[in-house]
Amino acid sequence: QVQLVESGGGLVQAGGSLRLSCTASGRAFSSYAMGWFRQAPGKEREFVADITRGGAYTYFGDSVKGRFTISRDNVQNMVFLRMNSLKPEDTAVYYCAARFGSSAGITKAEEYNYWGQGTQVTVSS
Repeated sequence: QVQLVESGGGLVQAGGSLRLSCTASGRAFSSYAMGWFRQAPGKEREFVADITRGGAYTYFGDSVKGRFTISRDNVQNMVFLRMNSLKPEDTAVYYCAARFGSSAGITKAEEYNYWGQGTQVTVSS
């Protein structure tokens, strides 16, 4: 089992940047592929990005492609989401998630085994 804690959310103006962090504890972090999802009020949880266990491969949702990057540090047991050129429509609670398996591009929330509690990101216009 792995426990996940997100941090780094906050209020930012449109066009700004934020970096979210997710710290994992428990079983070997490098055993898990990692993903980020987000959920805005009244909307379904949306895939943002994922990264393979070793960090070699990443995949992004269409709405964030070219603006967000995902990375991980398997020594510090952390995964990061760098968000640039933020838009008001990026406002949501952002969740870190872990899953077994080795592929990238796994976009369905039900494929993920563990979740953090979420961190709020608010982008003002």
